[in-house]
Amino acid sequence: MPHLPDAVLWSIPAFVLLTAIEMVSYRLRPDEDAAGYGAKDAATSVTMGIGSVFFDLLWKIPIVAIYTALYELTPLRVPVLWWTLPLMLLAQDFLYYWSHRGHHVVRVLWACHVVHHSSEKFNLTTALRQPWTSLTVWPFYVPLVLCGVHPAAVAFLSGVNLVYQFWVHTERVGKLPRPIECVFNTASHHRVHHASQGGYLDRNFGGILIVWDRMFGSFVAETERPVYGLTKNIHTYNPLRVATHEYAAIGRDLAAAADWRERAGLLFRGPGWQPQRRRAAHVADGAARPDPVATRAADAAPPAPPPPAADPQPVAEPGRPVAEPGRRVKRAA
Repeated sequence: MPHLPDAVLWSIPAFVLLTAIEMVSYRLRPDEDAAGYGAKDAATSVTMGIGSVFFDLLWKIPIVAIYTALYELTPLRVPVLWWTLPLMLLAQDFLYYWSHRGHHVVRVLWACHVVHHSSEKFNLTTALRQPWTSLTVWPFYVPLVLCGVHPAAVAFLSGVNLVYQFWVHTERVGKLPRPIECVFNTASHHRVHHASQGGYLDRNFGGILIVWDRMFGSFVAETERPVYGLTKNIHTYNPLRVATHEYAAIGRDLAAAADWRERAGLLFRGPGWQPQRRRAAHVADGAARPDPVATRAADAAPPAPPPPAADPQPVAEPGRPVAEPGRRVKRAA
């Protein structure tokens, strides 16, 4: 078994130091357009991060058992050497891309990952806002184990990927030189990923490399300033609700589903998917009900002025034709 360090544990002092520097930078050079820091929001993010450490220890028990069984079954072995680690990290980052993308487009997976997107701020503490239900991640790395990568090496590679992504959660770093922006995931690329605008939604899934997004059509460059959070924000700092709100929403939808086909769609289709009957009912309900904002605006508006009186029709003089509007009439010779 390879003896590899816990990359996340060893990086905690750097996390604390960089977060403190970022906080001070906002004090010394405030940016009114940046999302910045909020005390309650930052406390929630840190709480979610601490909680994820304890829950991950719980989930690791069955995951390690499965990975170990699969590792014993495969005849392949990849040694942990100075030159194999970069190749293994490249493979892990490729699988991370598909895991990350899957957790955005499958609702039951999104229920786990939505925690990370629930903050309306974007700073280094946002990187710590991790889910407590990461049991949905492990299947994406099974190919790595089957190729002969030791489960301990898989854990180390995942930690390295997570540590790299810490620094990209900031608005204090602008765009970097073009070669770096073309290859690596940067703060600019990741701001797009956390944005809630329509053109930015479900883009830039890369962990360390952004080349996967460029290859598979999910890349968007940062142009307009992002608006962070969810398309429908939850407006809470309660860690338990942050961790479970989407699971609760899924439970309500499943209880109201008409059949198993609808239930399957609510679980495995996109987060915004609804059965056809609900969409039709929503459209009909929206058409039947007047818009309350528009109604209030109409009630408050002053009465419309009466329409202007129509211009009197010209009366023809004897021997002279009547001129039509916009047309000249020749005089009689």
